[in-house]
Amino acid sequence: MDKLIEGGFKLGSINLVCGSAGAGKTTFAVQFLMEGIQKGEPGIYVTFEERKTKLYDDMLEFGWDLAKYESMRLFKFLEYTPEQIKRVLIEGGGTIDAIITQMRAKRLVIDSITSFALLFQDQLTQKESSLALFELINRWKCTAVLTSQAVRVGDNDLASQLQFEVDSIILLYHFKKKGVRTRAIEILKMRGTKTPDTTMALTMGKEGLEIDPEKVIEF
Repeated sequence: MDKLIEGGFKLGSINLVCGSAGAGKTTFAVQFLMEGIQKGEPGIYVTFEERKTKLYDDMLEFGWDLAKYESMRLFKFLEYTPEQIKRVLIEGGGTIDAIITQMRAKRLVIDSITSFALLFQDQLTQKESSLALFELINRWKCTAVLTSQAVRVGDNDLASQLQFEVDSIILLYHFKKKGVRTRAIEILKMRGTKTPDTTMALTMGKEGLEIDPEKVIEF
């Protein structure tokens, strides 16, 4: 993917990864952290939905031993309720702030921002709270991946509200065609970067998600 986006995500950028259930958002997010860990960049995974034991077991399928990296202080799993993240905003960082400073974390994942947004009843409050979260991420100087439960951007949802605020938007597809499930990826937006205009094949390989830029997927 780095070759497709002129070298990878920009340092300190906030990147939104959208997709329906089963599209590969969590795998994408953990793979992003693993790429950093292999370069000596500590990463933090904040989740509202995943359970630690299950995530660690699932990621072993790709050879990613998260428990090992956690013991090396290169990876941190934080399971929060959306209400706790709301409190983090009020406190201006709180526990996460301390952990990022202690670890000197360079990469951050929040999986998923959709659960957080459900705390707020109206769209304006949703957006304001998400932007407050963005301000914290910018202060932490982390490169971030946020996942969102959205099939596409353009509906009246959080992804649509934030599309002008984030630095990039990546869409993951997992659709059925002639009785067969097919994966695909589309780089909808990448600020300041030339990106492909096509929807490309995406497969779940032995070492994580793999993109075939030469194979264009038609819906």
